[in-house]
Amino acid sequence: MARYLVIVESPAKVKTIKKFLGSSYVVMASQGHVRDFPKSQLGIDVEHDFEPKYITIRGKGEILAELRKEVKKADKIYLATDPDREGEAISWHLTKALKLEGKKVYRISFNEITKKAVKESIKNAREIDMNLVDAQQARRALDRVIGYKISPLLWKKVKRGLSAGRVQSVALRIIADREEEIDAFIPEEYWSLDVLLKVKGERKPLTAKFYGTEKEKMTIRSEEEKNQIISELENETFQVAEVKKGERSQKAPVPFTTSTLQQEASKVLNFATQKTMRIAQQLYEGVDIKGQGTIGIITYLRTDSTRISDEAMEAAKTYIGEVYGPDFVEDTEKKKDGGKNVQDAHEAIRPTDIARTPAMVKESLTRDQFRLYQLIWKRFTASRMKPAKYETTSVKIDAGKYRFTVAASKILFEGFRQVYVQADEEKTQSNVLLNGLTKESELTKESFDSRQHFTQPPAHYTEASLVKALEELGIGRPSTYAPTISTIIARRYVAKENKNLYLTELGEVVNNMMRKSFESIVDVNFTANMEGLLDKVAEGKVQWKTVISNFYPDLEEAVEVAEKELEEVKIEDEVTDVICEECGRNMVVKYGPHGKFLACPGFPECRNTKPYLEKAGVSCPKCGKEIVIRKTKKGRRYYGCEDNPECDFMSWQKPSDKKCPKCGGYMLEKGNKIVCADETCGYVENKNKEK
Repeated sequence: MARYLVIVESPAKVKTIKKFLGSSYVVMASQGHVRDFPKSQLGIDVEHDFEPKYITIRGKGEILAELRKEVKKADKIYLATDPDREGEAISWHLTKALKLEGKKVYRISFNEITKKAVKESIKNAREIDMNLVDAQQARRALDRVIGYKISPLLWKKVKRGLSAGRVQSVALRIIADREEEIDAFIPEEYWSLDVLLKVKGERKPLTAKFYGTEKEKMTIRSEEEKNQIISELENETFQVAEVKKGERSQKAPVPFTTSTLQQEASKVLNFATQKTMRIAQQLYEGVDIKGQGTIGIITYLRTDSTRISDEAMEAAKTYIGEVYGPDFVEDTEKKKDGGKNVQDAHEAIRPTDIARTPAMVKESLTRDQFRLYQLIWKRFTASRMKPAKYETTSVKIDAGKYRFTVAASKILFEGFRQVYVQADEEKTQSNVLLNGLTKESELTKESFDSRQHFTQPPAHYTEASLVKALEELGIGRPSTYAPTISTIIARRYVAKENKNLYLTELGEVVNNMMRKSFESIVDVNFTANMEGLLDKVAEGKVQWKTVISNFYPDLEEAVEVAEKELEEVKIEDEVTDVICEECGRNMVVKYGPHGKFLACPGFPECRNTKPYLEKAGVSCPKCGKEIVIRKTKKGRRYYGCEDNPECDFMSWQKPSDKKCPKCGGYMLEKGNKIVCADETCGYVENKNKEK
């Protein structure tokens, strides 16, 4: 009897796939990569055409020995690693590690782990796609030379154990640039002005918002300006100038890609990107569904395409027609505007069977698995449904030379909203008062409602918004978003607090060094162009070693220059006036994983350390003592009084010694400006301004 060996990546898939294939198939797992560059050396022969040197990964010897035993018994070997570049490379490495040359070896891949998809893949077995393998080799080699050449410089400059990376260093720079924007942001005052109007014959008042004049929109910049407008309106008659009715439609969202799934799961379910990917992996690899056995319930989770198969589309049309009615079925195919960076290698993320509703599988899934599956199922189902339709009413109300507006919408047809509403969608409320409003309606002013506001700085990046930024800039790929964010948090370059990502002092030091010495590596356009080159390798248009050979000399030169410069700017241990209580020496400033700390220079004889509180050079606005730079538990920097906890003063921005000439309060440094800490005061002056 013939014997076939199927090698997958994950042990979780073994049970699922074995059940589909029957007794003549043996299914085993490689448990990811089996070969990689050696840890102790570069692993790329730069003298001889950048030939890579691969060795067996430590701990994989036993797995390979078991696989070799089965290889000897097998008539055919099917390599069923994941359907992406990484999976293609693992299959190629397996052929080398298991010495499969000359044997009957086939590459199979499937976008979903279902009986039909797995059996179909065996019928359509193919050879390993060396273009995809080379694209992965190029990515890995680029990451290796950047990490291997630059990381030792970070060790010299700051501390051992730090790292630089092609994607992680750019992600760090994006966060650092946003922090600079926020720090330099000066809030500007503005006012909103609403008028409550009584409509003759109606009990409830109508609220209209200030727009400006008939000719242009106006922003009210101060309380004086607002009071002037109100005084001009006091004796004016309010009348309806225009009532405009219309219809608008809201298109259904496209199905999830890796990036949009990570973003929506963060907003709706509060999942970190890493958690989203871990749970999606479980749903893809197979879960034990009551009455159906172990089965993969979503398609492959690493994709940047919104395409879906004809079969899935037909199944969706049938399901929606039966459950919601034929009026809800969308006939035309929806496509996201695919940028030049979309590889379109796989389908979008969708349920493997739309008829397997979240309610049907709820008992078989953990709470988090259920919530993520429900999100994926709803989004996919909605994507195949008709747009929602609204009736819109917009009213213009004039009083003297000023104009107010009211807008409302009423849903006419739910469409896809029957199933799914996006997390960040604004809620529009229908205003029933507008239905009977005409130009002849009599309006009487009841009162004004005004509020002071201040413009807000750009928001701190969250994991979701950083993923969105990386995708829009063409940096990284679906498989790299989550590991990149996890790395910069694990290295403590970035701290995560209440979903927001903040640059730590350590992150600031590393980013400044990278920007100074390796400007091209942390340049957004350079990194995006490099991704484009890797795509060309995958398409067979560029040789992978050409990419490395063109990049390496510039990197080597930059490293040589940086090594000379860094020797000149290398941080020496800063001696302080703090005396070590154990041996009497003056303690010095050292860098650790959490930033600076004080250590005795007598190490290793004396191991005394203590927290380092760097003085900011200004006095506390509350008690007059020194302001010191402190850190939150997660490494975010702030300014606090040295007399804490007796004095509770704290500020995210550096306080200034200057008092505000307008209100007498304390001021803050923001970029090249000094601003009053009290936003309602709003006083601003240039740093170098002399009074």
